[in-house]
Amino acid sequence: MDNFYDVIVVGAGVGGLYTALDLPQSARILVLAKREADLCNSVLAQGGIAGVYKPVDDDNISLHTNDTLIAGGFKNNPDSVRVLVTEAAQEIQHIIDLGTDFDRDVTGEYDRTLEGGHSRRRIFHHKDSTGAEITRAVREAVLAMDNITLLDNSLMCRLAKTDEGFAADVLSEGEHVTYTARFVVLATGGIGRVYSYTTNSAIATGDGICAAYDLGAEIRNLSLIQFHPTAYRDKSRECFLISESVRGEGAYLLNCNRERFMDRYDDRLELAPRDVVSRSIILESRRTESEEFFLDIRYKGEEYLRERFPMIFDFLLTQGINMGHDLIPVFPCQHYLMGGINVDTSARTDIDGLYAVGECSHTGVHGNNRLASNSLLEALVFGHKAADDIASKLTAPAEPFGYKFEQPENAEHIPTGLRTEIRGIMQKAYFVIPDKQKAVEGFERVSEIKKLLDTGSFIIDRDFVEARSLATVAYIVLKEVI
Repeated sequence: MDNFYDVIVVGAGVGGLYTALDLPQSARILVLAKREADLCNSVLAQGGIAGVYKPVDDDNISLHTNDTLIAGGFKNNPDSVRVLVTEAAQEIQHIIDLGTDFDRDVTGEYDRTLEGGHSRRRIFHHKDSTGAEITRAVREAVLAMDNITLLDNSLMCRLAKTDEGFAADVLSEGEHVTYTARFVVLATGGIGRVYSYTTNSAIATGDGICAAYDLGAEIRNLSLIQFHPTAYRDKSRECFLISESVRGEGAYLLNCNRERFMDRYDDRLELAPRDVVSRSIILESRRTESEEFFLDIRYKGEEYLRERFPMIFDFLLTQGINMGHDLIPVFPCQHYLMGGINVDTSARTDIDGLYAVGECSHTGVHGNNRLASNSLLEALVFGHKAADDIASKLTAPAEPFGYKFEQPENAEHIPTGLRTEIRGIMQKAYFVIPDKQKAVEGFERVSEIKKLLDTGSFIIDRDFVEARSLATVAYIVLKEVI
């Protein structure tokens, strides 16, 4: 049966691609990209990837561990943190071997930068588009593999558990196709589109989390949502990120009076962890009764900034801003998810044969707040762990099997406006400093929407899948909050 695979990987960001690449070449693997293969949060990651690559005088694994724990409020899973920091070097070496082009200094050594929460310069970067560069290198390696099939514009609508493995109902080019596999890896990214404003790409609607929840997998700490303090302030649905590394290279945060203010809130000033800086901006906004905030890195000079941050520099020029001469308007925005599908240090869920890697998973490595540039590292480390665990179980050939998904009868399109309504609820109820009353009210309405989509007879298309995913995510988040 042509539609049977050993492993289906749902998601084509760094986590999904790297997992597929690390699986045995004898295995038949299907990778599903929800939209175009390069539309994912991994590509949007600007700052870099953290890791103690080789022993150096001023950095070590213990320091990386400590920085991760401090940023996470010491709520991190210590076993996961240990795996993350100790295996960083081998995964960074692997992607270098695959052709990832990290920036080097004038001596030819890797030019590692500093970001908020880090006590040492350990961030590998490719200008200000590190995620895109790593994804490019890994994807090229995947495309060169004869045993891996990568399908773009292929949305997983439903996932079923069977005695033999799993079945996935996939919508591709307007047609529903069923694929079956012994193992499934969910690598579907974050939940940013549950908010009115996010740095996430259009695919980030929590589809994998919803699928795992439907199967009965444990979803843990979904309310641990990170808000990045310095998104470009223009009220676009997809906000352009002004990378953490801009502050790492010396940018100051200014309030509406063009004054630095972080000294009122934290001794680490602009290099405090993201949750601290975001909360400080909101408190300062209330104090000054203004949402005007700026990054100021003009003193570094246009030549340096154009070279170090070419993508950010060029974007800002399209907005009429030269970061070598002008202030950059910024404000907090939804950015990342620390909770998700609960997994162990081998990326296994509590559903036999189901794995989760990357942002949709909850390894516990980030605790209450992710340390900058640990996310790409997490995707690589635990993607490799998932591949190793699956490989240990692919010892004998399996018989192909089929499955039939029933399509609803007398189905209609979902009512318009549901996704917009959910986003508005989440933006008001649970943004940086939550509003408990709005969370209670929002939960009631989200519960109604979820029930409608769970029990109604609707055409199973992209609109339905994304609306139901967003409703499920909002339901779980607000239920944890109230």
